[in-house]
Amino acid sequence: MSDHPTDGPRLNLDGYTALPPTHVAAVVTYLEMREPPPPGPREPVRLAAIGADVARYRALYAAIGTPWLWFGRARMSDDALSAILGDPDVETLALVGEDGDIGLLELDRRRPGEVQLAYFGLVPGAVGRGFGRRLMDEAVARAFSRPIDRFWVHTCTLDHPGAVDFYRRSGFRAYARAIEVAPDPRLTGDLPRMAAGQIPLLAG
Repeated sequence: MSDHPTDGPRLNLDGYTALPPTHVAAVVTYLEMREPPPPGPREPVRLAAIGADVARYRALYAAIGTPWLWFGRARMSDDALSAILGDPDVETLALVGEDGDIGLLELDRRRPGEVQLAYFGLVPGAVGRGFGRRLMDEAVARAFSRPIDRFWVHTCTLDHPGAVDFYRRSGFRAYARAIEVAPDPRLTGDLPRMAAGQIPLLAG
């Protein structure tokens, strides 16, 4: 997805727009940070570079994202995903816990003057234990380790319900919204049919 909503098919802007039962929709919020918040104490985190290790990336992406219906990278071929992960301007890190990878931090510097927080998340068992704040502190520090105009991210209503508030408390400012419509990844085979039970499966 781009960093700003683009023109597309018209939606009903004052009411409901029907979707086929084969598709899902989400409201996307775009947020940006033009300068880092004042530095504070940072707790150390154990990070490991994933690099172009597609298998490790897919396993962590699925562990974090399947409960929230993340599908963007699940739909990519290994070659396409490897090309992104292997790009020298993309930094992909795993937050490592006692029993393995528990968090994902992906920073994309491919556009001059900015850094995108492409993916950020924790496995379900790590949520609510302070890891998210520590990982975000690391993300902000790495993003602004060189001069940039902005650090940006987007999240949506298929994600954790506290995501927007977390990003705002981290220093991001919301600046745009969009509606994303896509084929239900549980029907295309990109995700298990039992994924994200809070989002009803309407077809198939």
